[in-house]
Amino acid sequence: MRVRVSRCCSLPNVLSMAAPRSLLVEGGRFRDEENAEDSPTSKKPKSDAKLPLSRWEFATALGVFFIFSTGLFCIYLTMPAAEYNKIKLPRTIADLRVLKDHLATYANLYPAKFILGYCSTYIFMQTFMIPGTIFMSLLAGALFGVVRGLFLVVFNATAGASSCFFLSKLIGRPVVSWLWPEKLKFFQAEIAKRRDKLLNYMLFLRVTPTLPNLFINLASPIVDIPFHVFFLATLIGLIPASFITVRAGLALGDLKSVKDLYDFKTLSVLFLIGLVSIFPTLLKRKRIYE
Repeated sequence: MRVRVSRCCSLPNVLSMAAPRSLLVEGGRFRDEENAEDSPTSKKPKSDAKLPLSRWEFATALGVFFIFSTGLFCIYLTMPAAEYNKIKLPRTIADLRVLKDHLATYANLYPAKFILGYCSTYIFMQTFMIPGTIFMSLLAGALFGVVRGLFLVVFNATAGASSCFFLSKLIGRPVVSWLWPEKLKFFQAEIAKRRDKLLNYMLFLRVTPTLPNLFINLASPIVDIPFHVFFLATLIGLIPASFITVRAGLALGDLKSVKDLYDFKTLSVLFLIGLVSIFPTLLKRKRIYE
């Protein structure tokens, strides 16, 4: 006698009932799709694995990168001789200490050329979203002190973010929609609700770590944030966090990790400053309700 198994009790149906959240299979292991959805480094399904850039957009991106790279290379050619094998982008605090010791004498002997090379490198990294600008900010504090270091960091971060803004305006829409579709929808809705006090809201986002600066730089032109609002919010909003980072650069020997920069106390201060920036918006909303 044969026992017939109903299709409703098949293994796939049982698994779907037992697991309310869908799972992705990667490398033979199950991974929660909810946790993987928002990460730009997570693997996409096969149907979405192809980068959503047309040939023209891809060629434009390569062209812009080539122009910036050529300019940076030409600037380096004008630099005085140095031990370039010891100069590399730091990835840890230990690497940064070694680089600082090596560059201190060079910066004192050739201050103008060193600042030109430093600014060019910082803006290049910020424009093309290359990780490591926080180490460049710490280096500014260690080599130039708080006042000059803060000026350099805010200037370079604003210039790099502005370049990233225009690059995203040119080819960024398909990339951002591909990497962060849900976050982009949320950001667009929030911007639409705050058009009358957009500068205050952008200041809040810049001061606080509510949204990553990388996402703000790329998504702002896509959600039609005017450049003058973006520029002012970036220029003013980056000052508090930059001050914390530059000041920490004065005591590199006491710093163990980048995570030590933003403890609970520091984050509380940043959010307090951010709340002050959106206070006029909250006050106006209260008057409307009354």
